[in-house]
Amino acid sequence: MFRYFVRRLLQGVLTFFGATFIVYALMFANQSDPLQALAGERPLPENVRQALTERYHLDDPFILQYGYYMKGLLTGDFGTSLTNRPILEMMEQAWPTTIRLSFIAIIIAVLIAVTAGIVSAIRRGGVFDNTTLVITLLLLSMPIVVLAPLAQLIFGMRLQWVPATAGADSGLFALVLPAFVLSSLVIATQLRVTRASVAENLRSDYVRTARAKGLADRRVIGVHVLRNSLIPVVTLIGTDLGNLMAGAIVTEGVFNIPGVGFMLVRGIRTEDGPLVVGFVSILVIVFLVVNLVVDLLYAVLDPRIRYE
Repeated sequence: MFRYFVRRLLQGVLTFFGATFIVYALMFANQSDPLQALAGERPLPENVRQALTERYHLDDPFILQYGYYMKGLLTGDFGTSLTNRPILEMMEQAWPTTIRLSFIAIIIAVLIAVTAGIVSAIRRGGVFDNTTLVITLLLLSMPIVVLAPLAQLIFGMRLQWVPATAGADSGLFALVLPAFVLSSLVIATQLRVTRASVAENLRSDYVRTARAKGLADRRVIGVHVLRNSLIPVVTLIGTDLGNLMAGAIVTEGVFNIPGVGFMLVRGIRTEDGPLVVGFVSILVIVFLVVNLVVDLLYAVLDPRIRYE
């Protein structure tokens, strides 16, 4: 296990440097004039341009620019955005909002998907199973850019069941609608994977043996079947974190939530390279840590899995 952990950690370090290099290259290598893009149509004074060029090393070769950035990143200095705001300060404001929204969304998705998937597997071919199949197909066919404004219009503006928008300091009630919209990205896939995994384990020999010994169905499903069925679900939950972060870019923009996605969109529109690269670097770290934790959970869920 320790060797596997070290090997995955080294792979994560290489992945981190590779991902940050690609993102940095996309933001800086082919930029025409990021300083003028920040200023808009107004002419930028020459002294201001010179000061900003020296601060962000825009007159140095690309490799040196990347080296300066990584040096600051590894020492905890994310630098300042082109709007002269410390990026670390912007992260401290944006990340708690996105984490709260994503946490609510993943809890909603897991509760609905796992519960409905188990019931669908037990009652295969029934009314509930066919209904969930239709609903999941609808969710899979509807992109988040359509679902988010549609849900805002119906539930927030027309019916007024929940607030139509949410801010940085919004409470749980204001985040319910965007969390449901965000969780719709992963509910459909989690539900179908849970149903398929549970249905496969229900046909296994150990289930027939357990029932032949007189164990109650509740114990067979709750203790034996569910534990063996959780491995693909846990894997999917780990990868779904990336989908939630990507969907948060649209969801936070529609519901006016100043989180990570909101900041990334603003940075891309203004060609604010330091801001975009800083936030994406943290996203890469989050993905790598989550994937490592998911791999280590395999051995906990299934004692047959060992990492040599």
